Amino acid sequence: MTSAAAERIKEILVAEPDKKALRISVSGGGCSGFQYEFDLDAKTQGDDHAIEKDGSTILIDSVSLVYLLGSEIDFVDDLIGASFQINNPNATASCGCGTSFSI
Repeated sequence: MTSAAAERIKEILVAEPDKKALRISVSGGGCSGFQYEFDLDAKTQGDDHAIEKDGSTILIDSVSLVYLLGSEIDFVDDLIGASFQINNPNATASCGCGTSFSI
């Protein structure tokens, strides 16, 4: 997790006091085969892997973790827009929007 991602997670959670972390998961679908999903979560599940930095937490379930190993989670705010982006070294292809990928 980059510092930019950690800072943005903190900003989002201020407006959601009942939530404690950003959850990232991978599911089948999207234009490239798999897609990233981003949600806010109030608690950790039994099979979660927690990534913590600068007071922010990202939760990833054990199935999704396999697809995300070695990835960098960033937050980018540029002319095109603001979004969380995942730089995934396991992905062999991804779509233009950056939310789906193939392995």
